Amino acid sequence: MNPRFLHIINSSKPVLVDFYADWCIPCKEVPSVLKKVKEELSGVKIVKVDVDKNPFIASHFKINRIPTLIFFKEGKPLWTGEGVYSAEELKTILMHRLHGD
Repeated sequence: MNPRFLHIINSSKPVLVDFYADWCIPCKEVPSVLKKVKEELSGVKIVKVDVDKNPFIASHFKINRIPTLIFFKEGKPLWTGEGVYSAEELKTILMHRLHGD
């Protein structure tokens, strides 16, 4: 496993990881959604992982479809979602996970 990636997801700061590929058409919609989410949830770090360039990481987290988002806190995945979400849907999901709902 990539030590830098492990360091990022093991942080006490919540991390949302966007697993994508350059050839994936739906994946191109995700960055604008994540930008809106980051503006309103400033305490969440957002990281992108290209599954073609990082196949071991993708395999480790059993990424079978893209885009896939995984929300981590202190190295533990709190939520996994496949597909494209609206900014509002994603903010609601992340807030619930952060506050243990």
